[in-house]
Amino acid sequence: MKLFLGLITPLIVYAAVTFLHIIIPVKRVKGYVKNEATSKTMNYRINGIFVLVSSILIWFVLGYLNIVSYVWLYETRWLGLIGATIIGLVYTFYIVLKYKSTGKSFLADFWFGRVKDLQFKDGFIDTKMWLYLIGAVMLQLNVLSFAAYHIINVESINFGFLLGCAMLTWFCFDYLLFEKIHLWTYDFIAERIGFKLGFGCLVFYPYFYSVSIWFTAHLPNPGYPLWLIFFFGALFIFGWLFTRGANMQKYFFKTEPERKFLWIKPEVISDGKLSLLANGFWGASRHINYLGEIIQASAIALASGYFGIWMVWLYPTYYIALMLTRQADDNKICKTKYGKLWDQYTEKVKYKIIPFIY
Repeated sequence: MKLFLGLITPLIVYAAVTFLHIIIPVKRVKGYVKNEATSKTMNYRINGIFVLVSSILIWFVLGYLNIVSYVWLYETRWLGLIGATIIGLVYTFYIVLKYKSTGKSFLADFWFGRVKDLQFKDGFIDTKMWLYLIGAVMLQLNVLSFAAYHIINVESINFGFLLGCAMLTWFCFDYLLFEKIHLWTYDFIAERIGFKLGFGCLVFYPYFYSVSIWFTAHLPNPGYPLWLIFFFGALFIFGWLFTRGANMQKYFFKTEPERKFLWIKPEVISDGKLSLLANGFWGASRHINYLGEIIQASAIALASGYFGIWMVWLYPTYYIALMLTRQADDNKICKTKYGKLWDQYTEKVKYKIIPFIY
């Protein structure tokens, strides 16, 4: 019975999150992306943070009443991963095969997807919003279960491990608190829905992002000084400032072009029709938000205190590979959209990700 229940746990959670997303009151907003078929700006329902908090409360109540153990997701994590993998693969094949080819190979369509913006009933459920919501909530519940296992079963509590759990919790809350802001990011503007996005949110996001605590939840305090733990926490905040600051500055520039952000007046490169933000975070490098995410991932890995366990470094290594390829893709997209204006921007802002280095 435990085998079966462990396998279907992700399905139950995903169904519950979907139900909460449907019934919890929402704020309807217009995004940045225009529907490819109608050319109309797309509408979205925003209630992710309330779904997340409701999911945590349900998790707590089920554990308090001994209906579902607080450590269930940790104890069945491998079964959950298998179940989520099956769900992710089935979903990917469905969403790819349902739509006509983009003209590329099937493998390309399978990986990147065929359909870009998929909504039901004018944004009642937006597929990308739903996928990211599923991933964030499942990741958060995994983190809580892993933390509970560590507190209950490990005699010498590793406060660095708990800090890593807190960082991942911050990550989930931050994403859903600023859910609207992400409508102006690469994922919503450029990504199609295939294995990369669908499988990524249903499997990779909730299970791989927690890899550093996955392999250290059972381990005791490694004995590092408290000041080092505080340093890792400060490093995480430092990375977050880059990521959130850059995304917020871009969001305000897109929605209120004249508005200052952190007392920074927008400096614009324009050809009269199109405009590019060229100062502040976006003047330091073209993708300083990517640098922030890499720093955050590294801080989470470091916080575990087990630097010699190679698995904890998978998360930041993945982010480095992802961001290097994504900035190259983004460069092509921007070159196509902005033309000579993009050349002017890259001449002014010479560094791709890391100021003064790369």
